[in-house]
Amino acid sequence: MARVTVEDCLKYVENRFALVHLTAHRVRQVIDGSKLRVECDNKEIVTVLREIGRGLVLPKKVSAIDEDEANLKIDIPDIK
Repeated sequence: MARVTVEDCLKYVENRFALVHLTAHRVRQVIDGSKLRVECDNKEIVTVLREIGRGLVLPKKVSAIDEDEANLKIDIPDIK
């Protein structure tokens, strides 16, 4: 089986940062018992990268920000 490359995965994922998060999330799913979408003898992380590189696992797009989330304010108390 051919090597999986970051460039293969970036065809389906916006950037490397998003790729790391997508990969980590999918690996956790696989470890928790989710069915693999490709067959290979590699460890979970390589198998997941193969899934992403083939377009079988895609990131979820966020289409709109909830108004409450957009106006989120955090109160930080003054430290004296």
